[in-house]
Order: sequence, then C-alpha cells, then structure tokens
Amino acid sequence: MITVFCKNNGQSKSFKSGVSLIEVYKAFDLKMPYDAIAARVNNEITGLSFRIYRNKDVEFLDIKSDAGMRLYVRSLTFVMMKAMHELFPGRTVRFENPISNGYYCRMETELTEKEVDAIRENMHAIIERDIHFKRIDCHTTEAIEIFSKIGRNDKVKLLETYDSLYSSYYMLDDYIDYFYGGLLPSTGYIKLFEIEKFGEGVLLRIPDRERPMSLEDKVPQEKLQERFTERLRWHQVMGVETIGDFNKAVLSGHGIDLVNVSEALQEKRIAFIADEIKKRNSRVVLIAGPSSSGKTTTSKRLSVHLMACGLKPYAISLDDFFLDRVSTPRKEDGEYDFESIYSIDLPYFNESLNRILAREEVELPHYNFQSGKREFLGNKIKLTPQMVLVIEGTHGLNPMLTSQIPDEEKYRIYVSALTSIKLDYHNYIATSDNRLLRRMLRDYKYRGYSAIETIRRWPDVREGEEKWIFPYQENADIMFNSALLYELAVLKPHVEPLLRRVPQNRPEYSTARYLLNILEYIVPLQDTELPPTSVIREFLGGSSFTY
Repeated sequence: MITVFCKNNGQSKSFKSGVSLIEVYKAFDLKMPYDAIAARVNNEITGLSFRIYRNKDVEFLDIKSDAGMRLYVRSLTFVMMKAMHELFPGRTVRFENPISNGYYCRMETELTEKEVDAIRENMHAIIERDIHFKRIDCHTTEAIEIFSKIGRNDKVKLLETYDSLYSSYYMLDDYIDYFYGGLLPSTGYIKLFEIEKFGEGVLLRIPDRERPMSLEDKVPQEKLQERFTERLRWHQVMGVETIGDFNKAVLSGHGIDLVNVSEALQEKRIAFIADEIKKRNSRVVLIAGPSSSGKTTTSKRLSVHLMACGLKPYAISLDDFFLDRVSTPRKEDGEYDFESIYSIDLPYFNESLNRILAREEVELPHYNFQSGKREFLGNKIKLTPQMVLVIEGTHGLNPMLTSQIPDEEKYRIYVSALTSIKLDYHNYIATSDNRLLRRMLRDYKYRGYSAIETIRRWPDVREGEEKWIFPYQENADIMFNSALLYELAVLKPHVEPLLRRVPQNRPEYSTARYLLNILEYIVPLQDTELPPTSVIREFLGGSSFTY
C-alpha cells in the first residue's frame, strides 16, 4: 500500500501500488467545477493516466490552470492531426503558430471550406468514440525507426539529435505521433473546440480559460500573422523550420552561419523601419511590447539607424513618468500595480510632450526607484528640426498614453519575441516560454533574482500583459519580431543551471521542469560569435549598448 496526500483538500488516503491518478481523483471525491484533466505529482506535471507506485503529493488541475490548458490543447491537436491524416493521407500538416486566441494549422495546399467541415466532423467522431491515448516508451533508436517508416522526417531529425537513451510516443488507434508532455486519458475528455477556415489553413479555437464553457473570443491580428508568415518565409529560405533542422545544421558546423543570417535579417528590418520614420517625417517614435521582448535594445539599434538616416534620436523612458509611489494605484490584494497605465502620470506626460513638440525647452524628470519619487537633475531638451523622440515603454501603443498628440506626429512600433522555430511540425514553442527564459537570465545576472523568484512573479507579469499590452498591439504601424532562430541554443547553457537549482519541494519546480524538458532537445551553441549589438546581449551580457 502507498499513501497519497491530496493538496486540493489537505487529506491523505491509502491505495494499492500502481493506482492511476484517475482512480485517486475519484476516491478523493473533490467535485472540482470543471473536473481535473491533469495533476501535479511531487510538483511535476503529468496526465491522469499516470500510475503511482510510491508515496506522493498530488494536486489535481483543471482547464483553468496553465498546465491543464497546455495538456488540453496538446490532446486536441493530436485529435486534429489524426482527423487530417485520415482525410488527407500522405499530406504534411504543420501546426504553425498561436493567433487570434487560437492556433493556425496548414498543409502544403490551401484547404477549402468543404475540407475544413470534413475535418471538424471527423474530429467530433473521434471524440465521441472516447479513444484512449496510449503512451509507448521505447529506445530512441526504435522511435526513430518507427517515424522513419511513416515518413515523419521532422520527428526523425529531432530524435537523431536527442541524447536520451529512451523516448516515448503516443498512439490513437493506429495513428502515431510524438508530443512533449502528458495528454488527456482519452478523447472523450475534450468538451469544447471549433475549427474554421483561416488563411490557407484552419484556425483551431479553444476554450476560454476563465470561462471554460465558452470559446476564446476571436481577435483580428492581421499584423501579427504577417510577422509569423515572414518568419516562415525566412525559415524556408534558410532550410531550417524545426529544432531537428537546426540541430543538424549546428552539428555539421553551420551554427555561426545561422547566427549571422538571423542577425542580418533583423538588422535589415530595423533599417527598413528607420527609413519609414524618415519618409513619414515622424517626430515621435513609440516602442512598446511585453516583458523581455527586447524593447530597449531595439530602440537603441533603431537610434543608430536613424542617425544613419541623418536624424537625431532622443531617448525618453516612460519609467521616468511614473507617479510617486504613494500615488500609484493598487491591485485587489493591496500591492502596487506597476503594470497599469494609470501608474504613469498621463496628464504630465502629455503636457511635457506637447511642450517639446512646440519647440519649448523642457526639463525631463528622472524617477528614483529607491525613493519612489520623481526627481529633476537638469536633463533639458529642446526639439530641433532633425530630432526624433524615441519613447520606449510598456504602454507605448495604448491610445490613452498620447491622447493629446496628433497621429501624424507618431510612429508606433510593437516589439515581441515571436519564437521563430518549432520542435517539429506538430509542436511549437510558446513565445511566452521564450520570454520567460530571457527574463530569468536577466533577473539573475542584473537583479540578483533566482529562477524561483522569476517564475513566481511571471503570472502577475502575464496578467498585466493580457490587460495592458496585447489588446493594443494591432495599433502598431509596424511590428518587429525580436526572436532569433538560434537564441534558445545560446540561452540553454546559461539558463539550464538556474532551472536545475529549483528544488522539487517548490511549486515553481513544475515550470522549471517543463522548460528543461524543452531545452533537452536543443543542441547548445556558444555565444562567443554573437555581435555586441544583438538583442540577446541585453539578457546575456556583453552588449556594446549601455542599459
């Protein structure tokens, strides 16, 4: 007999060794509003089919949790891939990117409305049959042989560069696929989804985490999709679509080539943006984006190109226009809400900007984060004909920030790290995971924070982004993708030791383990050849810019 402690209700029960989490969940009779679909076992995420052979702490998770939603989407993707395989055998399906609160999926040829309807109907049929997801553990060489036989070269390349002796794959009836993490026990656990024609492929729509009985609202994101499409075009030119492709290139001695091409593509994009600003004669450049998107380095690189265009950029940070701390709005828990746009002194910011644009001499403030007060240190500015104000900050695209400034004076740039490579055709790497790794390294190197502290704060950061940043990203005149094809390989040697220091008895361990599992598939790349102006230097160190 073994003992299972349930964190949901603080109770313990005895079970026979080998009991499944489904049986444990039923025995505790938790009556969760949306039922459990995953669990955290000794702080490691797993599916409900997992069997327990020793004493464990267990916390059951529903679809409202990050881990639960990931597992639900992963399982739903498996169902969609099986449905498309049955309808279009031999055709390659690619799970491309998150967009419009869903996920974009395509094949080599454009899908028709009739074909999309057929996929939906087949998915419902698979779900109604309540087929079990069957996990197979085997030697990695055996998995490579299996995927070679069915023509899944994207999986083969990844596994051939994977150092683990054993691997696993899943079966749904006779359909085989490879997923990086647990799945639902069976297809019948999927309660809600929708697919619809989107571009040349389909948009897979998922439940709203806060309202799991409703679908996420569809949000138009044409500009964001343009950047993802641009990324795809670059990767096709370079012949590197997946981590397997990347690993093969690095191992064959072409890692530096990938670094140089990636950096050149970004530099070319920044030069184009500078030319556009010059062409429009914009006097105010607003740069916004989520945490660890590389806004600061992007603004500094852009300033260099603006000078090359004959302009004189002048950097202004929104942080210097924070309200005094005692006047900062608070969240429901009483903590200061520094993510809110109302933490900025909006009237004072607009007044200062209007005076600058009117060619008055204005003394700019400096915010002292230690005292929590605005200071004046004699930093004065007076606009000249060639001067461009480059304003960088979280809320740059929010209309409230510059409500008194005419649109013709402004050029708005949205910066985000739109992860530019997939593990394989059916498994993408979340852009938020990419940014979390960046932030973790920066927090450790420059702020003295541990990985535990960064992971613990991350949900609050993400909540602020969802409320104050993402709704305004389509307001941008242009979007800039700061993610680099090679960056996870360069970050890996630096962040893995930080993640491994997170002990198993901490709740942050599940996120650390999840990130380590992704990094295990990536061949590392040394950072010695990175240029000093690279956006990755903002987090890694060694930049030629001053921060």
